[in-house]
Parts: sequence; structure tokens; C-alpha cells
Amino acid sequence: MQKEDIMRLMLSKYDALIVVDVQKDFCPGGSLAVSEGDRVVPVLNRYIEKFGLNTLPVFATRDWHPENHISFKAYGGIWPPHCVKETDGAKFHPGLRLPDSAGIISKATTPRKEAYSGFQGTKLKSMLQRLRIKRLFIGGLATDYCVKNTVLDALRAGFTTFLLMDASRGVDVNPGDSEKAIEQMLSTGASGITIDEII
Repeated sequence: MQKEDIMRLMLSKYDALIVVDVQKDFCPGGSLAVSEGDRVVPVLNRYIEKFGLNTLPVFATRDWHPENHISFKAYGGIWPPHCVKETDGAKFHPGLRLPDSAGIISKATTPRKEAYSGFQGTKLKSMLQRLRIKRLFIGGLATDYCVKNTVLDALRAGFTTFLLMDASRGVDVNPGDSEKAIEQMLSTGASGITIDEII
């Protein structure tokens, strides 16, 4: 999609917003904090408002891990414990203004299965298909893990997919991981967009 086309982009009844893992543990002060992760919150709220004004669906994914999840270092993973279900760290950032109607998608809910994508092991795809959604707008945390994998799975599922460039932040375990993730998403077929490019 050409830049001039994105500049004229209007939302339609076939669009949905997916907010990825904007949870307290991934924000400053959390057990697996993304640098400046909380900065996505006010921008995402603007997207949520635009979708709300058009009565369009909003979904929010979340890690919802058991205490013995495979991603944790004690159980062979690479991460410290984070987003353990029913804990304070697993809650959405308190400033995130999700509508009451938002679809909450819990992932990585069993001990031996990892899930970086909001589509993996969830009913997200079937929910979107039931709503006849064709285009997805995806942002949140973290660019180089859960955002990337959700975007790539959205593309594989046949959705036209937009990456919210101004509402995503990365972990960058290795310097440049987020930049590489963005390049991969865009080269695979996603289009980058910012809030001011939506009419």
C-alpha cells in the first residue's frame, strides 16, 4: 500500500483493533518491563476512541500464565516470571481505557505451551471471522515478540494488517531486535500506520 493511500485511510465496518499485552508486568516497574512501554497507552487510547466512535470491535490480548509456565527461567524458558494469572502484574495498565465491550484474549494459559501470538491457542481468528472482519490494526507490547507474532499470524490468516508504528514498543533483548521485527512485518505484507493517518 502506498503512503498516499494510507494518508486517506478511513475506518470501515470490516475493521478491528487488537491491543497486544499492555499489562503491568510489561510496563515500567513490572517484572519484565519494556523500556517506555507505558508510552503506548495514551496513543492506544486514541485508537480505542476512534474505533469506539465508529462502533468497531476492540480486542485486547494478555499473557495469562500459570505459575509454572514454560517461558519462565525456572522451567527452561528465558524470561523471569511475569503475567501470572490473577496477579497484579497480569492486569492491564491502569491507564488503558478499554471499552466494556472489548474482547479479552488470554494466551499461554497452560504450563507447557508458549504463545507469543494472540492467535495461538485462542479463538481470536474465529471471533474475527464471525464479525466478518477483513482489516486488523495491531499495536502494543512488545514489538519484537507478541506484536510481531500476532501481526504475522494475522497476515497468514488472510487479514489486511496494519502495524501501529506509534503505539508499539520492543524489549530489544539484543540491540536492534525491534527494528528487525518491524522490517520483517512490513516485508511480509503489513503496512505501517500512525494515528494521524486515519481519518
